[in-house]
Amino acid sequence: MKKRIVTSSGIGEAIKRRRLELGLSQERLADMLNVSYQQVQRYENGSNKLNVENVQVIADLLGLPVASIFSSVSVSAIAEPQTPYAPPEEKNLLKYFRKISDQRDRTVVVSVARLAAEKS
Repeated sequence: MKKRIVTSSGIGEAIKRRRLELGLSQERLADMLNVSYQQVQRYENGSNKLNVENVQVIADLLGLPVASIFSSVSVSAIAEPQTPYAPPEEKNLLKYFRKISDQRDRTVVVSVARLAAEKS
C-alpha cells in the first residue's frame, strides 16, 4: 500500500482551515509570523513551500500538533471536533476570546496579550 504524500497545497489547506477556525485573518497570522499577508496567501495556496522550521512555528502559533498538518484526514471527516493540545489557561483565554463579538474589543484583548508577552 502506497503512502499518500502531503503536498504543499495540502499543508496550506490545513493551515488555512485552522486559521479560519481560530478566526484569524491572513494579516493577523502574517503579523504573528513576521511576514507579509501575501506570503501567508502563498503558504495557504501551496505556491510557496514551507520548511520544517516554519511548519513548526505555524503549528505552534495555531495550537496544532505538527503531525496534524501532515494528516491526510480532513477535519470535516472526523465525527468529533479535534482538540489540539493546549495548556488550560490557553484554552480558557481562547474560549473567552471567541465570545467577544465586537472587533474593537478583540483588538484590545490581542494588544494586551501582545504587550504582556513583550514585557516577559
